[in-house]
Amino acid sequence: MSDYSIKDRTRKNAECIGVKIRKSTNPDKKIDVFKGGKKVASVGGAGYGDYPTYLMKDKKMAEEKRKMYKARHEKDRKVVGSPGWYADKLLWD
Repeated sequence: MSDYSIKDRTRKNAECIGVKIRKSTNPDKKIDVFKGGKKVASVGGAGYGDYPTYLMKDKKMAEEKRKMYKARHEKDRKVVGSPGWYADKLLWD
């Protein structure tokens, strides 16, 4: 397991989209996403940052990282219910 800790912002995002989240059991991912008690995705590369983490360091850098992430994942982040969609909604909004 990674040493990632789920941020409050990510928990609030999960609540807004109606899912539960837990630290991932996959060592390569940050978060496991559950809907209706069933695991639907593992998201967030364990070795990479995310918007809430970058915000804790520098808001300008966080905004730039978010802009680059959204451009890089333009297609997969728009497929509702996909791991890319969950990553976008949980870790980059």
